[in-house]
Amino acid sequence: MRKTVLYATLILLSALFIAPFYWTFMTAVKSTAELYRFPPVLWPSEWHWENFAAAWSKQPFGTYLSNSLIVVVLSTIGQLLSSSLVAFGFARFRFPGRDALFVLLLATMMIPWDVKMIPLYMEFNMLGWINTLKPLIVPAYFADAFFVFLLRQYIMTIPMEIDEAARMDGANSFDIYWRIHLPLMLPALVLVGTFHFMNAWNDYLGPLIFLNDQSKYTLTLGLSMFKGLHEIDVTSIAAITVILCLPPLALFFLAQRYIMDGAVGSSVKG
Repeated sequence: MRKTVLYATLILLSALFIAPFYWTFMTAVKSTAELYRFPPVLWPSEWHWENFAAAWSKQPFGTYLSNSLIVVVLSTIGQLLSSSLVAFGFARFRFPGRDALFVLLLATMMIPWDVKMIPLYMEFNMLGWINTLKPLIVPAYFADAFFVFLLRQYIMTIPMEIDEAARMDGANSFDIYWRIHLPLMLPALVLVGTFHFMNAWNDYLGPLIFLNDQSKYTLTLGLSMFKGLHEIDVTSIAAITVILCLPPLALFFLAQRYIMDGAVGSSVKG
């Protein structure tokens, strides 16, 4: 009986989470007549797949997609390399002030991005990076405090004897990091990469502040502008929204096993 209630509750909660995406998808494939029918049509009589192509052609979404992919791929690579390297240093090296520096690093998580927005804009403006993709990519190569914390916790679950055996075989610190810890950190790296991918893919405020030229827009910024120009074209807005949601959903389903392993491993040892 308890299992039945539990499963029924999970099914109900799943339906509540899925309902918005289901309605958006159905809106994207409905005809105009069915879109405004009352009571609402839950299952269209005809599926209008051409709505996606029509919506995509109304703005240079191909350019927006290319910009988003450049930002997401390059920043994710930078985040994985920088965060894992910093985490390895905090987990494996002992030096004066290490714990104090780590606490200071974690303290930066309490500073909201809105507070750093103006100083960052002034800095990037001095560097001549405004209206380029660099402000959305380069900061990822300087590690993120939360990701450093996750990866450090995961590295601390790896026995120190592995490092000692590698040093006896002549490996230096970078060899141990690159050849041993990076492969062992795969679940945690997938977790970090997925988190950063979703943050970078869905980022709206960053592109809004740093980008001026439409040819530099990312998908989120392009979708926002598209909504402003086509407020009454609900079908096209829903179609672009569905396309925007597909890559994060696909990534999550492909990486969910590693995400669970990484989350569990990162919480084992403090």
